[in-house]
Amino acid sequence: MSIFDRIWRLDSLPQEERMLVKSVAELCEKQIKPRAAHFDATGEFPWDNVNAINELGLNGVFIPEEYGGAGLSFATYLHCVRLISSACASTGIIWATNCHAMKPVIDFATEEQKQRLLPRIANGGLASLCITEPSAGSDALGMRTQFKPDGEEIIVNGSKTFISNGDAADLFLVFGKWSEIDDPKKSISVLVLEKGTPGLEVVSKEDKMGHRASSTCTLSFDDCRVPRTNLLCDPGNGLKVLLASLNKSRPSVAAHALGIASAAFQDAVSYINERKQSGRKILEFQGIQFMLADLASELALCDNWLMHVANLIESGSEDFATEASIAKQRASDLAMKMTTEAVQLFGGYGYCRDYRVERLMRDAKITQIWEGTNQVHRQLIGRSFLQR
Repeated sequence: MSIFDRIWRLDSLPQEERMLVKSVAELCEKQIKPRAAHFDATGEFPWDNVNAINELGLNGVFIPEEYGGAGLSFATYLHCVRLISSACASTGIIWATNCHAMKPVIDFATEEQKQRLLPRIANGGLASLCITEPSAGSDALGMRTQFKPDGEEIIVNGSKTFISNGDAADLFLVFGKWSEIDDPKKSISVLVLEKGTPGLEVVSKEDKMGHRASSTCTLSFDDCRVPRTNLLCDPGNGLKVLLASLNKSRPSVAAHALGIASAAFQDAVSYINERKQSGRKILEFQGIQFMLADLASELALCDNWLMHVANLIESGSEDFATEASIAKQRASDLAMKMTTEAVQLFGGYGYCRDYRVERLMRDAKITQIWEGTNQVHRQLIGRSFLQR
């Protein structure tokens, strides 16, 4: 048994969850992984993968049973993110974005809102998290999207950019500023906007370096009228929802990055066990062994830390922001390092699209950027040690 099998051991999960994870692994191996290169090359949205995931009922993994889901553990969810992302990073982020967008609804919505909205996702719908704007990325306080109350409706005006699932989502969790509140921090609010709302427009779709099969869009909101009943919490309470949602989406992004890193590690180990130079396997050279030891150690430690964060979340802890930042920052840095070294170990072949490591290297880069750049996370981690 490898060190990674021991870290991501399924025997720590209930039997039902073990069976689900094994089913996901089989789906990834048989269907998602073989078609990943095709979707990357064409940029087609992988609806076949999404439909196959829905057939397994995976959209319900993170949704409580009373709203049509399975209500499984966060650790099981992370197992699934890692497996799917290892097989196809694009499909991994499409699926994980459902959780990123709907977890705040699970945590903060009223009972009526949960009963009305969550079954749509549990039954196979897609969701989208809308935070970033052209002039407000990591600085969420700089967002300009406006929510203006008008009787029983809220009028939404503004735009969002780099929105995953932007052209495919059924529900959009949108953050903006309440027009009646002047303070930039206290005015942030959040609502659910539904597909087909007049005034919602997909302005453009990005042509990206990696994750080419996942849609990343710019959206505009032109006098979109949203029922007041779709507002989460009270006006001005959006910042706490935003921070809480990021704290749980960042471990998910870490699992996504580790899926990419794991795939690159597996490909590299397999290749250098077969490829020979000067009559010797590449893996027989001491310098290569040292490189592999460092990469394996970092992967094992990141994996273990992520399980620690999952345990904190499962225990009901509300104070894990720094731990989540560490997981996201180290896992995504490792994904970039691991894929770069994998390409190097493949030599010239690694630079060619005939081998998966070329795609994995392109997929890895964005993990250092989204859900807060790693520079921002280093600042958050360092700032946590200030004595007040």
